[in-house]
Amino acid sequence: MTITDTTQNVYDRISPELKAQLISMIREDFWPELTDDQGERGIRQVTAFLAVAASTTERMTPSLRVDLFWHALVLHTRHYAELCDGLGGFIHHTPGRGSGHSPVDGRLAMHRTAEMIRSAGFDVDPDFWPVNGAADCTQSYAGCSDSPVAT
Repeated sequence: MTITDTTQNVYDRISPELKAQLISMIREDFWPELTDDQGERGIRQVTAFLAVAASTTERMTPSLRVDLFWHALVLHTRHYAELCDGLGGFIHHTPGRGSGHSPVDGRLAMHRTAEMIRSAGFDVDPDFWPVNGAADCTQSYAGCSDSPVAT
């Protein structure tokens, strides 16, 4: 896997205004105690996730917290499409509802995804990737994943 962007470069593709909107949206809808620092860290984690997802054909699964940021970003379609274009192509968000998703498989997929992000040179924030001793509820809502790039 080759990643040409640094964490900061991908993070900087999101405007300060959009970052503030994402943090507010997540705070209001899902995570009332979310601090601004946690929000900034969440945006860094979702941009790292998307940068790696854009560069691999392997399926990637976000943690619940990272998925919250991905959902919020996807709702800003113009900005999301521009971010994806800058990473090499649109990254589809694929919910896994009704797919027989198991919590054990979800934790394994999330751990593998965190390792892919780390291997690509991005920081993996343990507050957003609780891979050690993760409870069932830390897995992505409905088993969401990216839609891998075909080669």
